[in-house]
Amino acid sequence: MHQNKIFKFIKKGIRLSNSIIPNSSKAKVKLGLAPGSLVFTGERKMEKAEISVIQFSQDTYQEIDHVDVKGVIALIKDFNGTTWINVDGLHDEKIVEEICTHFGVHKLVMEDILSIGQRPKLEDHSDYLHLVLKMLTMEENDTSVNYEQLSFILKGNVLISFQERKGDVFDGVRRRIKEGKGAIRSRRSDYLLYALMDSVVDYYFVILEIFGEKFEQIETSLLAHPNKSTLNKLHLLRRETLNIRRSIYPLREVVSDFERIEAPVVSKDINVFIRDLYDHTIRVIETVEVFRETATGLLDLYMNSVSNKMNEVMKVLTIISTIFIPLTFIVGVYGMNFDNMPELHLHYGYFMVLGFMGFVFIGMIIYFKKQKWI
Repeated sequence: MHQNKIFKFIKKGIRLSNSIIPNSSKAKVKLGLAPGSLVFTGERKMEKAEISVIQFSQDTYQEIDHVDVKGVIALIKDFNGTTWINVDGLHDEKIVEEICTHFGVHKLVMEDILSIGQRPKLEDHSDYLHLVLKMLTMEENDTSVNYEQLSFILKGNVLISFQERKGDVFDGVRRRIKEGKGAIRSRRSDYLLYALMDSVVDYYFVILEIFGEKFEQIETSLLAHPNKSTLNKLHLLRRETLNIRRSIYPLREVVSDFERIEAPVVSKDINVFIRDLYDHTIRVIETVEVFRETATGLLDLYMNSVSNKMNEVMKVLTIISTIFIPLTFIVGVYGMNFDNMPELHLHYGYFMVLGFMGFVFIGMIIYFKKQKWI
């Protein structure tokens, strides 16, 4: 029986860790392979990989969906503006390899793009940058957080983004590019990379706001009616908070490196925007830390509430027991069957004993109230 409980606990731990760690069976495929082997280690989330291209300058804009690799190469050949190439669906290793090979991306970087579960990082490869971060999303009627790895390649005036599946938090950036709002159309691809990172971080705030409301609901429930159902919700929320922290915490270092980096693909005039992004990142991390402490505090609150509830129950039981101790003593004395007990033959002896017992009962109640025990 004890072994079965341990086995269930281990299985539960494995399920929890799989929310942010790639499938172990997928990861085992890479065992023994040479460095730079292109194997997708995540779960296939699309039927077919899709490539979309957005090209813009201060005066021009075009967006093309469902492009193949040859079409991408033809589009960027004679274009002088900024090009954003987005690949949805990393399960197609061939597409990733063809695009990266055309732009001179190293095999080890391609391997990192296809290896789901990478820690957020920024790598400078002299003529291009490789950036990895986590995109967090939530479905409208879902309570769980979706974790997706985003990879970016910034080279010249071309930005390539790799996503596990279709659907992201970049609709606002696409709208700004299309409508020509703000300064995004007049700037280079490094500013576009900043804008996409900013969108990811801004959506962190949306998720954390939802989490804040959940923590408030759980706190109210714990104060009113602490039960195992509320405790289970708290444990799930605490687990998600830890997963979010693990996904977001390294981003501070990434943004800091992005600000200090000295590379030809990054212009100095976007440093002010990156500093603002760094401030947002710090706020997100601080909020996550607050939620982490809140989860611990609510767990303590649950334990205290249950303990207080148990104390109240024990208090009532103790008072009842204390009241009935003298009554039981009186009944026990007069329940003895000795012939020479003088009170046994009194005509009103029964009523006298009942009256005395009532007097003891009322007296003890009055005494307990004066002592503020009840």
